[in-house]
This record gives sequence, C-alpha cells and structure tokens, in this order.
Amino acid sequence: MAAEPLQGERSAPGELVRLTQQATPDGAADTAAQAGPPDVAHAARPDGTFTGRAPWTLMYHSVDVEPDDPYLVTVSPQRFARQMEWLRRTGRRGVSMRELLLAHERGSAAGLVGLTFDDGYADFPREVLPVLLRHGFNATAYIVAGRMGGHNAWDADGPRKPLLTIAQVRQLASAGVEIGSHSLSHRRMVGLSEEDLALETRRSKELLEAVVDAPVTGFCYPYGALDAAAEAAVGGSGYDYGVGIAHPATPSRWALPRCYVGERDGGLRLRAKRLRHTLRGWRS
Repeated sequence: MAAEPLQGERSAPGELVRLTQQATPDGAADTAAQAGPPDVAHAARPDGTFTGRAPWTLMYHSVDVEPDDPYLVTVSPQRFARQMEWLRRTGRRGVSMRELLLAHERGSAAGLVGLTFDDGYADFPREVLPVLLRHGFNATAYIVAGRMGGHNAWDADGPRKPLLTIAQVRQLASAGVEIGSHSLSHRRMVGLSEEDLALETRRSKELLEAVVDAPVTGFCYPYGALDAAAEAAVGGSGYDYGVGIAHPATPSRWALPRCYVGERDGGLRLRAKRLRHTLRGWRS
C-alpha cells in the first residue's frame, strides 16, 4: 500500500448521480429494483459452504477522538495503535478479507487476522491508514455506496460523523485497501422484499465498481443482521463473500462472523476474544 495522503474534499454535486447512471450500461433500468430479484439458485450453495474454522476477523467502525459515542462505534487513535501493536507483537498480521479468505483456501492463513471497517468513516485515511502502513498491514473498508461524502444519518442519537468522499474511496483502493459494499443506504436487510434486497446488494456493487474501476467482491450486512433471503441476495448478486457478526449454525461464505472491537479492548481482552472465537469454531 502506498503512503500517499488522501484528500478530504467533498464529492462534487451530482457525482453520485452521474456514477449511478454510468453503472447502468446500454440504457438499462435506473434502479436495481427494476433489475429483478437476486438469482437465488446461484446463491443457495453448494459452493458457498464454508469448510473449517472461520478465520478470526476484527470489526471496527470509526477511529477518532469522540467523547459522545452512544453506539460504541469509535475507538480512539491511541487505543487503535496499541491494538495493532499487540497484533504485531503476538506474531499476527492484519489483512483484508480478500487476502484472508484466499490464504484460508490455500491453507496458509496461520497468523493472519482480518481487519474490517464498517460504514466508511472519513477518519480512515487520517487515523487508520498510517498505522496499517507502519506495520505492513492491510484492511477492508465497507462503504455505504449511496452515502459517500455524506454522514451517518442512520445513527439517530449519535454524533454526525463524515463519511469518505468518492475521491477518498478511489484513493484508498489505489493504496491497496479492499473496498467492499455496506449496502446502498444502510438499511437493515432482514425482512426486505426481493426488490429492495436487489437494490441494496446489486446496485451498491455497481456503484462502487464504477468508483474504483475494479470488481467489488465483499459485502457487509448493516447492523450485522441477515436472514436466508439476504444471504441469498448477496450470493446471487455476484459477491464472493459476506460478513456479519454472529456465528451462524450453518457455515456459509456469505455469512462469516466477526469480532467486535471497542475502546476497552486491550491485549488481555483481545486474547480472550480470540479464545472465544476458537471455542465457537464451526464444524467442518
């Protein structure tokens, strides 16, 4: 990953609209709802079955100084730096989900830890990227495709946090950070109609691929919430994997678990969380 600084300008007015139009080639429908329901047959495994234990993956959101944090989504820069130092000191290396899953398939994932960042907060290039570069780590940033350059409107009782601009998302991708989808609008996907699921999965993928000019193969469920229909929509929309939070009873590549990390998590707590993850390991 290159250490080029990322600019903080807001997206130009109308740029999301223009990208949305570009993402729909040859006069196709302007909304994913018109594109039809996801291809459930393609998503309903067997290729989606995940074998072995799910690799250990840490879930972050914002890294910043934030005294008002009712949803506990913020880790201070000092604490984050110490957490990454703990990983390095204990012989672990933080990587993107794309790299982690590829290593898992090859049987070479020992010592690798997935680092994921939900929502696409604008503090990533300022507080996260320099620390990753210092340790030779990488990560995945999950972007709410329809909110780039905006703020976290879904956190009604929390502070307004700016989100990455289109230019910043592009530059993160150029720096080697994996860009994944965190849906189009950050709606909870459990119980959504087929049309709405298509909008949140397919449309967000198209929009982000138009931004980074590369395949977007990872999906992150807003609030970590999913059901069978949401999982099928993610698989049917062409994603290679999906991440949530919980350890589901049935292993699936489109419902991978992650470990929440907060401000209170020092080395001892991280070690305990790693042990808990191991004890919850999935059946082969």
